[in-house]
Formats: sequence, structure tokens, C-alpha cells
Amino acid sequence: MKLQQLRYIWEVAHHDLNVSATAQSLFTSQPGISKQIRMLEDELGVEIFSRSGKHLTRITPAGEVIIEMAGEILRKVDSIKQAAQEFSNERQGSLSIATTHTQARYALPPIIKAFREQYPDVRLHMNQGTPTQIAEMAALGEVDFAIATEGLELFSDLIMMPCYTWNRSIVVPRDHPLAKRPADQPLTLAEVAAEPLVTYVFGFTGRSRLDEAFQREGLMPNVVFTATDTDVIKTYVRLGQGIGIVAAMSYDARVDSDLVLLDASHLFEPSVTHIGCLKGTFLRRFMFDFIELFAPHLKRELVEAVFACQNRAEREALLADLKVPER
Repeated sequence: MKLQQLRYIWEVAHHDLNVSATAQSLFTSQPGISKQIRMLEDELGVEIFSRSGKHLTRITPAGEVIIEMAGEILRKVDSIKQAAQEFSNERQGSLSIATTHTQARYALPPIIKAFREQYPDVRLHMNQGTPTQIAEMAALGEVDFAIATEGLELFSDLIMMPCYTWNRSIVVPRDHPLAKRPADQPLTLAEVAAEPLVTYVFGFTGRSRLDEAFQREGLMPNVVFTATDTDVIKTYVRLGQGIGIVAAMSYDARVDSDLVLLDASHLFEPSVTHIGCLKGTFLRRFMFDFIELFAPHLKRELVEAVFACQNRAEREALLADLKVPER
């Protein structure tokens, strides 16, 4: 059994059983991959993939188990490489992050800038996606860190740590009636529900908290437009399509001077953004430093203690009294 063979079956399984696409991604030949998979199956005495002619049609029950174990082995190999790199040159390497547009656009830029100044020789890779896509990339070991707010049930394979809490605001054009309200007269949820709303797609950027608030009050919001991108939401508010409900941190007084920001933190429960990675990941020094830049309360000693916990209950108990900052 060769490590290369395990890499091939793992990659084929995650390229929709398309050997040609796998070969292209690995810069090798299709016949070579097929031959190595057959050799592995012959050695193990079981089929990993079912076939119809020359085409792979599905993963066999034995193959499901073998491929999962192959993934664990490949991740261990990557951790060994990371450990070796840490001792050979602790200031060089690569760091990949998967997150949503809002985090990438509004929360991460100053963190990335500070990190690049501290570690100019570390290559950074940013991947944007839905919570489901982010969880999948992290679970498959395709990225080092996942940063997310929604869908934390999707991240059960990861160790997730709280970074900061945040809430929502309403954005309206300057000539909108809500913009003329007295400053000491807070918005009500009924007033918001009466307006056409432009906000996030369900499953993005704390959208579930928004829906829960309306449901508790027995209100049916008139959501006329949804998007995953906060800048798109603000664009359609400018076009008069409705009032926007966005993450408060996404409002830039200089760029968004044509819009008025109205506090809505009293209307919705705050959300918590988390950062996490696979248990067993070898965290290099620059990875600890990135976590602390993004969440200063997550010191290296605490992160190491979190990773040393045996189960989720222990981790939750350790983090129960942690004071998480607001943003």
C-alpha cells in the first residue's frame, strides 16, 4: 500500500468519481490513477469503487470506510509536514481560510494586513462560500481555518471557538421616513416588518436570528430581495427596493454616506462568530498568532487547552465563562 494510492482514491472520491478531472487536478495521467487504484484494490482484496465498463459508478460500502481512513492518514501526513516546516522555518508557510463575504469584506481586512506585516513570507489563501461549503472545505482539510456565524451544527467535525458577538442595523436612504425619526425614539419590530426588506439569504450572516425575532412577535416580514453580499444589499436599498437589514459592522460612514444607519440591536439577539479547524491539526506559531489577531482573548495557552479537551462537553465547559468582545 502506497501513500500515493490513498491520495488517488481520496481525490477521485471528491471529484465526483471523475478520474479524468482528478488526473488534471493532480497533474498526472488518467491511466496511471486507474492502475494504482486497481493495484490497491487487489492488495486489499475488496473493491473500493463499483464500475460500469471503464467508468466508476459509486463508492462501495468497503470503499466508504477505506476512503474515510485514507483522509485521516493524509491529514496526519500534512500535519507531519507542518511540524517539520515549523522547526525548519517558523516564519514561512501557507495559511488558508474559508469564510463568508461579510467576514472577508468587513471583519478580516485589518487582521490580514496586520498578519501580513508580521509574517510577510506566509502565503494567504481566502475562500468564500456558504456555511455548508465552508464546513465541507474545513472537514476535508482543504483549508486550515473556518470562520462562520451560521450553521454551526454543520461544523461538528471541527473545534470551534467564539471570536466576537455582533448585531444588526437598518440602513435606509437619507430621504426615507425612518431616517427622520427622533433619535430618542427606537425602532419597533412591527415598523420594520411593515417595510419591504432587503437582507441576507437564509443561512448567511446571522439570518436565523432575524427570522427568530419576527416569529416570536408573530410578525411576517416582507422580504422582497435577498443576497449573500452585504454590498449588494446596500446597492438595492439605494435603488429604493426596500430597507436593508445588515451586520452593523458592514456600514462605512465614508463610503455609505448616502445611507442612514439605524440601530436594531434591541430588536434582534446578537450572533457569535467562531473560528475553528479540524481536531488533530498541527497549529504552527503563525496560526496561533492569526487566531489571536482575530480574537485577542483566544491566547495560545487557551487554544492549546481547548484542543486538549477530550470532547465537545469539555470544550464548552472550558469556554463557558469566556468574555467574548462585541464588534
